[in-house]
Amino acid sequence: MPGYGSGGPSNPQAPAIPTGYRGSIKDFPGADPLKDVEVLRKAMKGFGTDENAIIELLGNRSNKQRVPLVAAYKTTYGKDLTKDLKSELTGNFENLVLAMLKTPAYFDASELREAIKVGSSWGCLSKWFQFWFSCPNHNISLIGNRDERPNVDISLAKQDAQKLYAAGENKVGTDESQFNAILCARSKPHLRAVFQEYQHMCGKDIEKSICREMSGNLESGMVAVVKCIKNTPAYFAERLNKAMKGAGTKDTTLIRIMVSRSEVDMLDIRQEYLKTYGKSLYTDISGDTSGDYKKLLLKLCGGSD
Repeated sequence: MPGYGSGGPSNPQAPAIPTGYRGSIKDFPGADPLKDVEVLRKAMKGFGTDENAIIELLGNRSNKQRVPLVAAYKTTYGKDLTKDLKSELTGNFENLVLAMLKTPAYFDASELREAIKVGSSWGCLSKWFQFWFSCPNHNISLIGNRDERPNVDISLAKQDAQKLYAAGENKVGTDESQFNAILCARSKPHLRAVFQEYQHMCGKDIEKSICREMSGNLESGMVAVVKCIKNTPAYFAERLNKAMKGAGTKDTTLIRIMVSRSEVDMLDIRQEYLKTYGKSLYTDISGDTSGDYKKLLLKLCGGSD
């Protein structure tokens, strides 16, 4: 590691959880924020910018090692690091670099705020649901409350499954408020059990029921929530593929996922991507992006499979 100056059938059951750290970015041994900001200052000082130095440094530091650089830069040089970076960088590379300097909770909150600035109420709600269930527990605890107890009360799961059935398949129209109440109040382990009980009870997969009973932003939001709860890495692998599929790239989505999951489950996302699409995430990023932006994204990806 460089140093200084350099789509199958749905399954209601949760996948087996690999043990150990599953992120692609780790702490850099002996990292010193004062030395790091010296590297960044040198990279931006004078004529031109040494983008490679910025990539090598930020791409080899964990979030808890990157975030203090803003304060260290201010203390050492009396200047705002983010403003200096904005003046030197452009486009998606700039957006990616700035995203990497935010705390996870601040980054998630700012992304959510941008996502719900415009759009219908249901469109905003679908984005909120996707954020709520994909955000790591620690980040959520800094923004709101979500039950994440690992133990599941099967009797309660059966009751919730019956409520979902009564709110959708078993009535004319759909009681969206019942879906909202259950999805927002319960933990992911509990909801996995609810989805399984739902299938046992009525012989139908919850995703298919949602597609029959709902439409538009509400349908897409609810389906995304269910997919994320069932298998979070597979959900993000699908989102990444869609972000790079076809003409153009949805760079906001690409940046958000690569930054937010790089220290959570990027290794699992890579495995799901390879299993589902027959090629590595690293290969698709390499083919769909370019320049310094591509180089830093590949650092977050952490390697090919």
